[in-house]
Amino acid sequence: MDFIADLHIHSRFSRATSKDLDVESLHIGAQRKGITVIGTGDITHPGWLTEIRQKLVPAEEGLYALKTDTARICDQAVPRACRRSVRFLLTAEVSNIYKKDGATRKTTT
Repeated sequence: MDFIADLHIHSRFSRATSKDLDVESLHIGAQRKGITVIGTGDITHPGWLTEIRQKLVPAEEGLYALKTDTARICDQAVPRACRRSVRFLLTAEVSNIYKKDGATRKTTT
């Protein structure tokens, strides 16, 4: 199966992101860009996890979809030719940047 994915996404709970970055806007943006699988990002954040549980439903194994009624509303913001199924994969990022003794440190391999 071929698909286009973007797995490095941050939620509205992440620093330096739009406070409007929610599951619905990810669904709309993915369709406009031809992306069929999108990472949820920030899955360990309690607020984001709650939102995901409220708005997504299981689809194929390991993937989730926006609830049908919400997806229909979001699809109205997408040109008809771009509309397609979007699936979400639960993802998180491992950050290797931290502060110690007042300095920013980066772990390198």
